[in-house]
Amino acid sequence: MTASTASTAPLTRSWPASLAETLPRDHASATLIGRVWDPAVSGPSPVLVTADDVYDLSHAFATVSDLMLEADPAAAARRAAGASLGSADRLLSATMQSEIDEVTFLSPIDLQCVKAAGVTFAVSMIERVIEERARGNADEAARVRAQVLDVIGGDLSAIEPGSDEALKLKDYLIEQGLWSQYLEVGIGADAEIFTKCPVLASVGTGSEIGVLSTSSWNNPEPEIALIIDPAGRILGATLGNDLNLRDVEGRSALLLPKAKDNTASGSLGPFIRLFDASFSLDDVRRAEVQLRVDGADGFALEAHSDMTQISRDPADLVRQLLGPQHQYPDGAALYLGTLFAPTADRGEAGAGFTHHVGDVVRISSPTLGTLVNRVAHSEACAPWEFGVGALMRNLARRELLR
Repeated sequence: MTASTASTAPLTRSWPASLAETLPRDHASATLIGRVWDPAVSGPSPVLVTADDVYDLSHAFATVSDLMLEADPAAAARRAAGASLGSADRLLSATMQSEIDEVTFLSPIDLQCVKAAGVTFAVSMIERVIEERARGNADEAARVRAQVLDVIGGDLSAIEPGSDEALKLKDYLIEQGLWSQYLEVGIGADAEIFTKCPVLASVGTGSEIGVLSTSSWNNPEPEIALIIDPAGRILGATLGNDLNLRDVEGRSALLLPKAKDNTASGSLGPFIRLFDASFSLDDVRRAEVQLRVDGADGFALEAHSDMTQISRDPADLVRQLLGPQHQYPDGAALYLGTLFAPTADRGEAGAGFTHHVGDVVRISSPTLGTLVNRVAHSEACAPWEFGVGALMRNLARRELLR
């Protein structure tokens, strides 16, 4: 289960982030792909990122999506490394300080559809149902848990969605009046996969991440996101924040688009780490994702999500996303879901956690680095204006379309 702690100690990690924190620990062996906004061309370019320099790839690949069509994107990126756009440290500093006249990092994806899987950690969802049923009574929680374990014949983390044991558990929960549509996608055969935001609308590290000003209960969702090509190949991974308005979704599951898709509500980054000899899907399966929230009010929250507890294998989620039933000709980025559900009080007892404007959110994993965003109201975030049409016109003007 996710472990979390909260305090009102002074901030220990301030804005901005350092390069050492941003890069994976083993960055020397990693193939890192990013995107930058380059004022010199008034548009974005794919880049290869090292600890020293950021190399332009646009002369060979107009988009990150184009790069992912290569048989071996990692090798192709290394071969295509062009002119340096500056040191990684300088670009990160410019990004964190929002220096509009400098080259700055963007979300590392472009034409890929941005999708997200929900309720992929069945153990945390079922534990929440047990807690709700017990209403704080530890003995009652133990009794209900024992009943559930008796039904499935094993521990909760062993539940395989869609299995005979999961169907038995479903029947039991219905009988006990505990069934919900969330548990259906948590342990049923079909995963919940939804569109997080439009193409080109995700934000990157150093950007503001937005919650609606009308929301009174919301939280970060620290996750790993897979990068997938049109054929369904899983080519790499990055970190993501699938920010959620819990009060909106709680009113009705049909409001999920309003709860999930708002200006600057989804971040990805800092970079895509491509699969190569140093990093594979098995590393994603074993990963731990850490979360740190530092508020201007002195509030601090730390938690982690253990990918070994995911109920649906990442490869299975990709198979449910893409196949004969659904195609993504420019590829996709798929958030894998989170084990994290914050309960620490921020303010009055029993009120739980919600974001305050100015919160600095850090999502990190040793092999993927750290994604850093600062919370603002969506209505006050930079509006999403550079869409697919603008990108095509920019690439045509630069004579990069082939």
